[in-house]
Amino acid sequence: MAGSAASNPFGTALRRGLRQRRSLTHVEESSWTAKMIHMILHRRATLLFCATALALFAQDTPRQPAQMATLSFTVVRESSGKPVRNAEIVLHLLDKNGNQKQEGLELKSHEDGKAETGGVPYGKMRVQVIASGFRTYGEDFNIDKPTLEITVKLQKPKEQFSIYK
Repeated sequence: MAGSAASNPFGTALRRGLRQRRSLTHVEESSWTAKMIHMILHRRATLLFCATALALFAQDTPRQPAQMATLSFTVVRESSGKPVRNAEIVLHLLDKNGNQKQEGLELKSHEDGKAETGGVPYGKMRVQVIASGFRTYGEDFNIDKPTLEITVKLQKPKEQFSIYK
């Protein structure tokens, strides 16, 4: 029996608690019971308060669904009007002050120079187009229609001037 008590510390603590409770007088026992009931009710009230507060804060105020747009891009050479494939189209949402937000979206143009994306929220957006052998294009747009078609005409780079020629 001594070996089983040593191997089961929970059993030892339980037996010790029962011995202490048996030694209480009737008045002390009713006081102890009242304290336990008070503690249990306090815990239940606290849990109920937390659950109610969580439910209230979790409710969203009714909002109108955000309006979304579909953007279609056509990337062509300014000189010939031929499509530019594999042009990288980078979209950045802008805040009220015209600063880029962290999140962005990248697209690649297909062989026909076209790219499309949906689910773009209304508002200001910066569009940048980067392609090998062309100048980088950048312009800000105000997205306020369900569909918007944007044609980008890329230019060849200008000759650079250097003092080392």
